[in-house]
Amino acid sequence: MGEKMKVSLVYISLSGNTESFVRRLSDYLLELHPDIEVEQIPIKDMVKEGQPFFEMANPFIAFLPTYLEGGNGVDNGDVEILTTDVADFIAYGDNASKCLGIVGSGNRNFNNQYCLTAKQYSERFGFPVLADFEMRGMLGDIKKVAGIIEDLYGIEKNESSF
Repeated sequence: MGEKMKVSLVYISLSGNTESFVRRLSDYLLELHPDIEVEQIPIKDMVKEGQPFFEMANPFIAFLPTYLEGGNGVDNGDVEILTTDVADFIAYGDNASKCLGIVGSGNRNFNNQYCLTAKQYSERFGFPVLADFEMRGMLGDIKKVAGIIEDLYGIEKNESSF
């Protein structure tokens, strides 16, 4: 038996919504594919505990909520607040080249600012916005993102899960 395939999920969560989504997504993936390993990397905890950033050994997907200050994201700018540590992690070493894409989250009430930070990271680092979800995300969002992960990592889909 070879090593288990590792799916790495890098995220930051401030209100708990993104962490909840990543946890439920991980549980869902492991239920479908008990033969894989799902690694959760909470950037906020690393920073809080003073751990240095590190280079990822394998491909990962980033999860990013939108926290902006000022502006409307269209004609008078915006300032990303509280989540810039994710950009610093992605920019560290060779990490940007290992990021398969980003999943944004936010609140649709913010119109043009909905998932704007994920779109900005996509432009800055050159990887795609894979999906988005609102607030904590619904089961449909989890299934959609799980399907994207299966495709990106080449994990054979379990027909029974659909």
